[in-house]
Amino acid sequence: MKKILAIALLSFVITACEPNTTDNSNAAKPVSTPASTPVPTPEASPAAKVELKAGDKVKVTMNGSSMEATIVSVDLKTGKATVKIQGQKEDKTVAISDIVKQ
Repeated sequence: MKKILAIALLSFVITACEPNTTDNSNAAKPVSTPASTPVPTPEASPAAKVELKAGDKVKVTMNGSSMEATIVSVDLKTGKATVKIQGQKEDKTVAISDIVKQ
């Protein structure tokens, strides 16, 4: 048993000392990347799709129907806008994606 262990250990030592001349395609190769200025990726924001501001006349989709409204305020952080719908007393808060600018 000791002889087998000694032979295995000796073969590992010899293998470790030999120079690696064969190309091992499975070996990890460093990837060289050119040092260039990173290209900024455009961020998808609600403001990029439609520029909404207070006072804009819009159409709002609520409960499957489209209603005319006027924007009171826009909150880009939450992606919502407060609108005044024609014929209603209270302002409503809706998602910017539900608003179409006229």
